[in-house]
Amino acid sequence: MSSPTATVGHHDDENKFQIYVRIAMLLAVITGVEIVIIFIPFATWLIVTSLVVLSVVKFLYVIFYFMHLKWDKAFCTILFFIGLVLAIGTTWALLEIFHVQNSIPLTSLAS
Repeated sequence: MSSPTATVGHHDDENKFQIYVRIAMLLAVITGVEIVIIFIPFATWLIVTSLVVLSVVKFLYVIFYFMHLKWDKAFCTILFFIGLVLAIGTTWALLEIFHVQNSIPLTSLAS
């Protein structure tokens, strides 16, 4: 006979597998919705806002479930988000530094 501990562990693995499959299906549906949204004739701001919101939802599902942050210690989640904030800040700073208006050549002094 199997021990109660082994049964609980097996049951827990089955539940996690079902969670992963459900989340994968949800992510596929969200991706399908994103593709459909692109072709709907709405205002550009509404399309972009919808796509950003759906992308954030997908991102959070992926990091919390597929990267196992939901089951990790809070410290690991905090470290992940610190890195994310630093990456976003660096990207924003680089975009500001190399803005299109700053890339236009100055007029020649000889003219």
